[in-house]
Amino acid sequence: MNDFIAIGDIVIDAFIKLKDVRIDTDHDTGDQGMKEICFRFGDKVEYEDLLVVPAVGNSSNAAVAARRLGLKSALVTNIGDDEHGREDLRVLENEGVKTDFVKVHEGMQSNYHYVLRYGAERTILVKHYEYPYKLEDIGNPKWIYLSSLAKNSISYHHEIASYLKTHPSTKLAFQPGTFQIELGFEALKDVYEETEVFFCNVEEGEKILGMNTLGIEELLKRMRALGPQIVVITDGPKGAYAYDGQNIWSAPMYPDLTPPVDRTGAGDSFSATFISALALGYDIPTALLWGPINSMSVVREIGAQKGLLNQEQIKKYLQEAPIDFKIRKL
Repeated sequence: MNDFIAIGDIVIDAFIKLKDVRIDTDHDTGDQGMKEICFRFGDKVEYEDLLVVPAVGNSSNAAVAARRLGLKSALVTNIGDDEHGREDLRVLENEGVKTDFVKVHEGMQSNYHYVLRYGAERTILVKHYEYPYKLEDIGNPKWIYLSSLAKNSISYHHEIASYLKTHPSTKLAFQPGTFQIELGFEALKDVYEETEVFFCNVEEGEKILGMNTLGIEELLKRMRALGPQIVVITDGPKGAYAYDGQNIWSAPMYPDLTPPVDRTGAGDSFSATFISALALGYDIPTALLWGPINSMSVVREIGAQKGLLNQEQIKKYLQEAPIDFKIRKL
């Protein structure tokens, strides 16, 4: 039996380190607005470096993280019958992630994204091919981890929710991707109601609820009212929070040992590590401390998987943590 089965799209990320660009603030929203990458249209723009990282994406990252932490993990995903897809499979197999549920589609391409890097921040040019999603027989895993899927996947979400209703021993962790967040709650109501642990950041939670400037306690409670048993919300440098209906815990960020290199995959590593800790028998406060450690390690490398840690490394960082890296109850 698998401990951890991740469901979601797999991609190849091509990291392009930008050089001759300017970063501006969106003048329509002022200093609080989004930053913009600016370069000359119609010109040749020099870049500094290129690194191609196969077999990534929210769910693939989670499956690799869980495997490195000692769980039996598998990935349910779709690829094309091209060299990119074959490279994805090779990476998963090398990591020890089971590929029994990876479906190869003849005549289709595999997902390939371009990551524009400038400093530690990035903008990702995404393309999710619309595969014919169908849930195969995945048995009775302890956990399903659901994340990013393409826009034609709404019925697939309902299929997953139906599976969970008939497999009560399997728990769902839901970390919505961009499309799933844009859908809001109503379209995925059955998924939220079947969710054991839900992950998002503050901005994503407010977008799902259609409300702005909620305090963290109110945000946690409103998200839990949608159905999840445990809600975990990250808030950048302010740390992370977990709520199980009775207690609210908070944990700080683990201090960066070196300046971040690339923030891609930080959220995936946090949420997958949290679930892995629960699957290994640890409690919520412990899981809330494990997550930031793996995130800290991931952002020190380019790509979402190179910096992922094993259990021994997580525990070592925890033992060596600063005195103020501890759980607080709100």
